[in-house]
Amino acid sequence: MGNPSDMYGGRVVSITTQERAYCTIQENDRLEIIAGEKRATIQHDEDLRLTGDRLDILRATLLEAGVSPQTARFRIETRTDIPMRAGLAGSTAIVGAVVGALNSYFGWELNRYQLAEFCRKVEARRMNIMCGFQDQYMTIFGGVNFMQFAGKESLQQQPEEPFAVVEPLQWPNTPDTPDLVLAHTGIQHDSGTVHRSPRQRWEAGEEPFRRNYARIGELGWLARDAILKRQWEALGELMNENHRLVQELGGSGPQNDALIEAARKAGALGAKLAGAGGGGTVIVLTRDRGGMADALRRAGAEQLLAPAAAEGLAIKSIRE
Repeated sequence: MGNPSDMYGGRVVSITTQERAYCTIQENDRLEIIAGEKRATIQHDEDLRLTGDRLDILRATLLEAGVSPQTARFRIETRTDIPMRAGLAGSTAIVGAVVGALNSYFGWELNRYQLAEFCRKVEARRMNIMCGFQDQYMTIFGGVNFMQFAGKESLQQQPEEPFAVVEPLQWPNTPDTPDLVLAHTGIQHDSGTVHRSPRQRWEAGEEPFRRNYARIGELGWLARDAILKRQWEALGELMNENHRLVQELGGSGPQNDALIEAARKAGALGAKLAGAGGGGTVIVLTRDRGGMADALRRAGAEQLLAPAAAEGLAIKSIRE
């Protein structure tokens, strides 16, 4: 809830999925980067230049970390279970895994707030992605959180800028608590591209964009209270309003809207876009997981996921 007001100094409520991204660092005789079947040996500074392939996340993170190809001697490898370009912070999760691994390997002792900000610098400054702060903080902290981003609306990450406020919430595990279902349209997109035009119009002071994003930020507050009070019908109504406001600004897409309409016809308490629009994923609040899953599949959902309060960044030592 409250998405995408994290780009505008707003407030959101977010929950993790159970899928993971992984990064492994091991001593090596040279600096080597690996992502799936892609690999490269990094010997010179120009080898860290971004090329548009799957290794760019590793290149960008190493650049932001100031790692020297001439002196670094390790192999760093990533893999992920998360559907990519689906509005599920898939690339951010990989960045978070890499940053966490480097933090441990080099002994930086950065706290979770600093790690989240580091991740955002990688994406915004090194990869030139137009993004807020929600994905980076959720990737590092995990769980269910109410987050406030006051003072961060410039997106500049200046030294005097405050950290986000992160308040953990408890998603009740009781018989009367409805389920959350994620439905992926199967369409991949670039969230930075989706966000860029609305951001430009907000910066230009266009009234609908200023008004709607301010209200979306308020919905984050209201959703927090609805969860704490276990007012599920009210939460569903807030989800519907959040989506309507984003839809008014052209931030959704026909595939998203088709799944949302199908969910509401099947009795959803609420349904909305889960990330950037133009495809990606929707999130549904329902009291009938099985029936809702069937309805979403019939409406064209390619993949269904179950959100849950999963652990954020975790570091484990590997022994040969």
